[in-house]
Amino acid sequence: MSRWLPFEWIAAIRFLREGRMQTLFIITGIAIGVGVIVFMSALLTGLQANFIKRVLTSQPQIQLIPLDQIARPLRNAPGVFENASVQRPSQRVISVDQWQKVRDRMQSMPEITAISPTMAGSALAIRGAASRAITISGIEPTSYFTIVRIPDYVVAGVPRLNSQDIIIGTELAKDLGATVNDKLNVQAATGTPVVLTVTAVLDLGNKAVNERNTYVALRTAQSLLGIIGGVTTVDLTVKDIYAAETLAKRIEGSNAVEADSWIATNAQFFTAVQAQKTSNTMIRLFVALSVAFGIAAVLVVSVIQRSKDIGILRAMGASRGQVLRVFLIQGGVLGFVGAIAGSVLGAGGLMYWHSAMRQADGSELFPLMLERDLFIATALLATATGLVAAMVPAIRAAKLDPVVAIRG
Repeated sequence: MSRWLPFEWIAAIRFLREGRMQTLFIITGIAIGVGVIVFMSALLTGLQANFIKRVLTSQPQIQLIPLDQIARPLRNAPGVFENASVQRPSQRVISVDQWQKVRDRMQSMPEITAISPTMAGSALAIRGAASRAITISGIEPTSYFTIVRIPDYVVAGVPRLNSQDIIIGTELAKDLGATVNDKLNVQAATGTPVVLTVTAVLDLGNKAVNERNTYVALRTAQSLLGIIGGVTTVDLTVKDIYAAETLAKRIEGSNAVEADSWIATNAQFFTAVQAQKTSNTMIRLFVALSVAFGIAAVLVVSVIQRSKDIGILRAMGASRGQVLRVFLIQGGVLGFVGAIAGSVLGAGGLMYWHSAMRQADGSELFPLMLERDLFIATALLATATGLVAAMVPAIRAAKLDPVVAIRG
């Protein structure tokens, strides 16, 4: 097979085979570096996907709410104000103005994938002598469950919502001593009481949320809160989650609503995600630099050790370009072989870590995400790093004078 290979490949592979120990050490070093890149990249990607899933499946990606209610000074005559000092009024629970038209506009936007109107307000849940303040969310289950995955968080019962049903959190169920099929007396500020049946208990992963959040049918909430036919929010999901804030600003500019994106309402979380991406990039950069310097150091030593061989090759008619390519091929081969070994090492380490590390309930700590693109990108990065690292020693080898090199 070797006779069909170009001269540069034959010489490069022979040099690598003759310096077996050097080759083995540098491939091991590259493999460790690539393994770190694969392990950390896949681990951070999995953790990030898990965090985003938990955040975005428990809340809307964009939420449209009514504009703030403001007070204006009274005027006795044109241009004459009764009182120039105006206090901010209390914000009453009001419906989104012409919410059906707003919903229809949102449905016509290709960036939006799901829409659900919601009625939210405060109420009091009573069972026997126990009572707790709660937040009522009136929803249309068919559309709302595509935005907030309530069924994924149910720990008891079935997430059914007819006009006399209610879904509550685990902490509220504990405080009221309620279980599935128990009755709760729910009373809003309007004084209209209603008796609802607990159909499901859910755990949203936050104690405060589990103590307050409850879900009822949309019409039940409208009747309970005294706003028949109205909704307090229009909840949305979008195709590109990272473009949610830009899209929210566009919606605000063309509709009489305030649009809150998940990026704005979870600013600290979004900052943490961005910091995670930056740290992943920095890890790749520094590992790539260490690999590059390792390859360059080995090839510089190889050029010094093989000066006479290079001189003989030049005397036999090998051109400067061929000598240059011999060492570039060595750098590329070292990078590629090290990338293959490192990918296997990193993937194996991640699979072991994924199986060993579990949450308290036995579920996985993070999803195992070994994407093909990661391995391709890592192999290309390591090969390119090997070529770049080999550039300086290759140029040095190509510039050697054959007579000087042979004499030593």
